[in-house]
Amino acid sequence: MRRLVAFVLLFTMMPAAAAAASELDELLEQSQAASYSAEQMISCATPDGERNALVRIEQVGDELRVTSSISDGVQVVSGEGEWTLKRGEGQVVQANVDAGQATTEPLYTVEEEGAVQYLGRAAMAYLLIRDGEPRAELVVDEETRAIVEAVTLTLDNEIYCERRFVSFDTATPVIDDGTEAAAKTAPSAIETSSLPDQISGFELLDHYVDEDGVAFAYYSDGFFSFALFETANTVALPDAELVEFGSGPYSRVFTAGQVTYVWETRDFGMALVGDLPPDMHEAVLAEMPHPEDPGLFRRWWRALFG
Repeated sequence: MRRLVAFVLLFTMMPAAAAAASELDELLEQSQAASYSAEQMISCATPDGERNALVRIEQVGDELRVTSSISDGVQVVSGEGEWTLKRGEGQVVQANVDAGQATTEPLYTVEEEGAVQYLGRAAMAYLLIRDGEPRAELVVDEETRAIVEAVTLTLDNEIYCERRFVSFDTATPVIDDGTEAAAKTAPSAIETSSLPDQISGFELLDHYVDEDGVAFAYYSDGFFSFALFETANTVALPDAELVEFGSGPYSRVFTAGQVTYVWETRDFGMALVGDLPPDMHEAVLAEMPHPEDPGLFRRWWRALFG
């Protein structure tokens, strides 16, 4: 499971630019086209306690490198829709996430809150509203259009996570992913999936299967996102909390800006990794395959070969 959790860091370190409300889509696309380097502090108030991390970001146009303290030695590089994960000098995993076009009405509206100063620079503040409720506040640097602060909110208008630049350099950085000598594997895109096309307002944007037969899918509502995994093996999650929802029992771990749930069905081990505020978790999990005892033989098989 450690490989799966590290891999999906690339999905959740930055907002997804899926086609949603045109104003939000424009804000995200402009930010992803900026060139800069920065340190970003991530602070989250989770049901299991505070989670914090410091992230180093280097972006040149549509190419982005993120080095995170969430998992030692993890580095994510992206560009032109391609994502590469590097762990030290070891294996590199690559994939392409195709955001495509939304097939439902936009979920978010954007309200301009006015001009502000951030790190001594001119910026503009925006409020994102979903279903009539504020869900995030963004601060966008006026010159570069980079999102320098993003505060995500719970349904009760409490702060869930704050991502803010603590340093910001607009000089164009030089990005060298250093992956030439590393072994590379690429998951294969698949045409059909047993996973649902929509989950509680989140649309299925892309789905893959890796060399070990692990299927995973990427979902977004235009701002928040998560990846869902299916595997024939038991999914282990060390140091997890056991939580109970109406759909059954789950193991859960929070890190800064990210939550991971794992559970078993009769046929699969399942994992969800995403940036969802806690009030969205139960509704999203309720629309997925529910926890189910796989039976003694399947449990023995998974434990033996997982």
